[in-house]
Amino acid sequence: MNKPILPGTLVNGQPATLGVMGGGQLGRMFVHAAQRMGYFTVVLDPDPASPAGLVSHHHIQTPYLDEQGLAQLMQRSAAITTEFENVPAPALVTLGAHRPVAPGADAVAVAQDRAAEKAHFRACGVPVAPYVVIETPEQLAALIEGPGAVPEVSRVGADLFPGILKTARLGYDGKGQIRIQNRADLAAAWDGLKNVPCVLEKMLPLAAECSVIVARGADGAVVHFPVQRNVHRDGILALTEVFEGNLPLPIAKRSIDAAISIANGLDYVGVLCVEFFVLADGSLVVNEMAPRPHNSGHYTMEACDQSQFDLQVRTLAGLPLTPPRQHSPAILLNLLGELWFDAAGGAVTPPWAELLALPGTHLHLYGKLDARRGRKMGHLTMTGADIAAVRATAARAAALLGIAPF
Repeated sequence: MNKPILPGTLVNGQPATLGVMGGGQLGRMFVHAAQRMGYFTVVLDPDPASPAGLVSHHHIQTPYLDEQGLAQLMQRSAAITTEFENVPAPALVTLGAHRPVAPGADAVAVAQDRAAEKAHFRACGVPVAPYVVIETPEQLAALIEGPGAVPEVSRVGADLFPGILKTARLGYDGKGQIRIQNRADLAAAWDGLKNVPCVLEKMLPLAAECSVIVARGADGAVVHFPVQRNVHRDGILALTEVFEGNLPLPIAKRSIDAAISIANGLDYVGVLCVEFFVLADGSLVVNEMAPRPHNSGHYTMEACDQSQFDLQVRTLAGLPLTPPRQHSPAILLNLLGELWFDAAGGAVTPPWAELLALPGTHLHLYGKLDARRGRKMGHLTMTGADIAAVRATAARAAALLGIAPF
């Protein structure tokens, strides 16, 4: 990108337009941020009712690899981003040959493959949990039976139990993962995952989980948000707390430094979220990364002077990056589809009026028409003058929704 794409200007004879591959809630929030700054937007997503497509200036309803759809996206867009990491990397290669694309296809391809992702983390000097890659029956046998055809696998195999077997590709929100107690469980688990390439990762004693969101420009400038402390339930993010002192300062600094190193190692352009495990002994290991804004960063829309989506717009358009500032302690509470059903399975409406009567409570619903258990339908962000007040509000909100206390 030779010069910034400025809002409110003409690019190739049409209003400056930013494109996004994917029409989910992350795309929707990106579209809102871009439109606030004065950009036109275009979304490519095959779903006619996609949350982002419903609010964008243009919605191209084709599959992600459809040649005509990609041609339309390029024709309308001055630059293009993605809202989820499983957009086919070849589509980003095609787009990148004609338009600025951030993040680029190479970075997204690394994030799409756990084995490549972990190799990148190690190359950046960031610790990971012990793991091995399982791609063939011979590698599986080496783990189950001991030394065999693949010594490099069996050498660490004894240290990997209990562990988690994860598909190398297409796993998210706890999907594509099976817990393994011992070697005897391994063959059945791999069969259960359809014998696709997998990563077996040792389970470690966790004290906490956290994430860091960084934004990196094409000029190499990097800014970041504070460290976010996260709580997952059933593999899905349930709650995020962000306030000064949410984690010990040395851990927070190490996680920020590691996230920046990972972004620099990819020559990354865009918003990147890196998730970490804090171990019982105070050490830190990286779990995974997401080449996009992240669920744990939604609090930035109310608690910071710039949101993660504002920075996504800036990195895509080549605008200056200024360090974001958090001005209020915040707690984010995810709203999953089961909140739309009563104990008997009947449809209900969550108590929005009671929730919105709570001080400092901000409701975001994503425009999804079909509530399903485990589906992210929206979130609540609670802000206040101090974390004690915010926690009290969050506890009351959880009680109103029937969510188990945190």
